[in-house]
Amino acid sequence: MASRTDAENRTDPLEELGGRFAATRRLSLDLARTLSDADASAQSMPDASPAKWHLAHTTWFFETFILRDHVAGYRLFDERYPFLFNSYYEAEGPRHARPRRGLLTRPSLDEICIWRAHVDAAVQTALPDLSAAALTLVTLGIHHEQQHQELLLTDLKHLFAQNPLGPAVWEKPIASEVAQFSAMQWIRGAEGIVPIGHVGEGFAFDCEGPRHDVLLTPHALASRPISNGEWQEFIADGGYHTPSLWLSDGWAWVQAENVEAPAYWDGERQFTLSGWQGLDSAAPVTHISFFEADAFATWAGARLPTEQEWEVAAAAFDPGTGQQLDAAGPVQPAAAADDTDLQQMFGSVWEWTGSAYRPYPGFRPAPGAVGEYNGKFMSGQFVLRGGSCATPRGHLRPSYRNFFYPHQRWQFTGVRLAKDF
Repeated sequence: MASRTDAENRTDPLEELGGRFAATRRLSLDLARTLSDADASAQSMPDASPAKWHLAHTTWFFETFILRDHVAGYRLFDERYPFLFNSYYEAEGPRHARPRRGLLTRPSLDEICIWRAHVDAAVQTALPDLSAAALTLVTLGIHHEQQHQELLLTDLKHLFAQNPLGPAVWEKPIASEVAQFSAMQWIRGAEGIVPIGHVGEGFAFDCEGPRHDVLLTPHALASRPISNGEWQEFIADGGYHTPSLWLSDGWAWVQAENVEAPAYWDGERQFTLSGWQGLDSAAPVTHISFFEADAFATWAGARLPTEQEWEVAAAAFDPGTGQQLDAAGPVQPAAAADDTDLQQMFGSVWEWTGSAYRPYPGFRPAPGAVGEYNGKFMSGQFVLRGGSCATPRGHLRPSYRNFFYPHQRWQFTGVRLAKDF
């Protein structure tokens, strides 16, 4: 049998990009496949968006920045849609208010899916003739949609948690294979002057660079994220009622919101995308705010890691491993297998760091409307690292910087401790 030549074995870059585009767009639809039009249209709070809106906004992104801007003669599917489904791009003009997205009962979920199919076909047709700049935007759009896939799941979880029936998106029960959490270990981190930030030719968001040197002082990271069982100990010891453990803003938040446990907890139960489930003491605690993470660290005699410490440690691990989103189905963090080394650096839960989300030295936002993607949010937010069980696999890198306000906790957010030597 004749062997294939090297040229035959090489994947065509356009074919590969088209395949990733199609797979990403298909996963979004799969995540929403069990939803009714009512499920997909409701909005449970201003921070969240309806599932239907996520499906539409990601379609608007491709139609606007690829088809409208780079395909001669392309006509918008519906000229009313940009006003409805622009998110925060000031350069793209006025838009429907974010807190009122749940009032968009029309267009229907079916109509949004028809629009998606139209845009998908147009992008695939256009791919061979797109400029290098446009192809770069297609890649950006894929990663943008992966972010919205995670948001779709977390927003849907928050919505269903408001329903007294405790409905499930996926009925399959979630069970951990680990009954008890093992003792946490301290793993010594790198010291001295080291580089961080994205390096190489692969995709990265603009906020991940430029690469630059930082100074790391002697420190150690916990071998795994904090578990539900350890968080129960914090609660039992009066953690939510001891003001000395909390930052001033955090204590004010606890008092104002009457917070006494992580989000979605009810005694020994936790609400999941499969409805109410028993609380797995070995699994990583999730849906905690920066304020809670910081208070727990203080209670434990430790601190939160800096994003620089986290990134340098994570560089030794494959970002494609760990518990991440591979397909539509039950989503909930599971326990680490062991504690002999750093565990769960990627996937499971986003890990709060003690680092403010600010630009790296020499940072410049991308030109044009897409330059509003990250840079303008570099105020008042904290960095999270590592991804979660709801992050699509292939989306993460050691340099990836997620960010949220310190009170927010509807995402799959957890905590790994650090300490100084």
